[in-house]
Amino acid sequence: MKVASVAEVKARLSSYVKASATGPVVVTRNGKAVAVLLGVSNDEELERLLAAHSRKLRTILDAADQRIDEGAGMGHEEFWQQVESANRVREENGSGKSRRTKRSN
Repeated sequence: MKVASVAEVKARLSSYVKASATGPVVVTRNGKAVAVLLGVSNDEELERLLAAHSRKLRTILDAADQRIDEGAGMGHEEFWQQVESANRVREENGSGKSRRTKRSN
């Protein structure tokens, strides 16, 4: 992990972007961390990173957690039955969307 001031990063941005491919680069201002440069190797990794910091997604997940805590959740098997049912309907209607397979835990 590298640590560099805003001024250093500004002056040599390209080299710090390259360094972020091997690990985070912490950017500091007046000795305090203010940002992090993270290298990404593909679109999926970028999506996961952005989703992890999405306020809208966090709100949705928090609301779902609350419903589960209140007993309004859906069991594992029921969830997968509904997914499979929706996939069958989609296939019958010829929507052509690709199917995700059930993961084993």
